[in-house]
Amino acid sequence: MSTAADAIAQALGVLLQRRFRSGLYASLTDGVHDAVDAAAYPVLSGVARLGPVSAAALGTQIGLDRSVVSRRAAALVTAGLLTTTADPDDARATLLSLTSEGRRVVKALRMRLVAAIDAHLADWPEGQRRDFARLFAKFVEPGTL
Repeated sequence: MSTAADAIAQALGVLLQRRFRSGLYASLTDGVHDAVDAAAYPVLSGVARLGPVSAAALGTQIGLDRSVVSRRAAALVTAGLLTTTADPDDARATLLSLTSEGRRVVKALRMRLVAAIDAHLADWPEGQRRDFARLFAKFVEPGTL
């Protein structure tokens, strides 16, 4: 294994740890909305990314069990951040979508995430920031691993 690949694998290990994600989600969600916490973040963010989506499909995409997604989504529906509609392709399923308030909250969360990344990269030279952004996007392109 190359030294670069080993270093990347180590960094990905940290990035993928539940503790790292939970800490990041907690800092992003702090005070943004009463119904949004670190546990709700992946559901809300996933619905924003995937558009109208069933709890089962969302769970597969974000790595959570459908029942966990359903419980968290139900709380977000109650809070007015998500809405449900019948799935036109499966009468047994419902689709989750953002409400206008949900879109506002996601926009605030994304702005916080961008600000956190900017702060973390603040002492990097602009060229390195651009290179990292380009290379990281290329690294996570679907089908590359």
